[in-house]
Amino acid sequence: MTTTTAPARSGIRSRTLSVVRLQLINTQSFVWVPLLIMAGTVAICLLIFAMIPGDGVKPTGAAQAPLWYFVALGIQAMTLTFPFSQAMSITRREFFVGTLVVGAIGAAMMATIFLALAGIERVTNGYGMNGRIAYLEWFFEPGWASAWLTYFTVTLLLYVIGFWAATVWKRFGTLVLSTVFTALGLALVVAIFVITRTESWPAVIGWFTETGPFLLTLWGLLLTAVLSVGAYATLRKATV
Repeated sequence: MTTTTAPARSGIRSRTLSVVRLQLINTQSFVWVPLLIMAGTVAICLLIFAMIPGDGVKPTGAAQAPLWYFVALGIQAMTLTFPFSQAMSITRREFFVGTLVVGAIGAAMMATIFLALAGIERVTNGYGMNGRIAYLEWFFEPGWASAWLTYFTVTLLLYVIGFWAATVWKRFGTLVLSTVFTALGLALVVAIFVITRTESWPAVIGWFTETGPFLLTLWGLLLTAVLSVGAYATLRKATV
């Protein structure tokens, strides 16, 4: 029994690693483009900080720019390499696991870069201008490890959203994908409308503040897991 299952497991691991190597063939997309976006974001923010008068804290949300790129990476991970994986006799489960591993590697890379950038901001007093790009104090209140996990989770979540959207497109086509996103957008607008009309924004903001970044990150990990399961369920029926 052991002699038959061990080679099978070794083969599965080998094919999963093949998917990882397949996804990382284009290092430009997974490494250099995110770094280029990050460098451009930092350069633009520094110029903006220099134009803002005063010595007060100058936070910016521009750091999200390289993170949103991972939605496109998730789409590419499905649409560009899935046909090749099927030609290599790789199962859909192996393709899914290998692709998710690549996303986790990219998310870990971005989280580490954000922490390094936050350290620079702390040491240099925000580049000498009290600017904040990566060191958003609320994120770092539970500690640096929690902040790393937050950046990791956000990046991986966006990657999985892109991958899930691509699997829906592969399985059902453009009409269904457009319908899903239209419904999600409508639900978001309705939620904002209800909160605004009931004047519930203080309660909503208070809930986020009381929950804290660490627990919100754990909820984000749960959402990522749920979307991953949905993506895999859709992938099982997707055609090349």
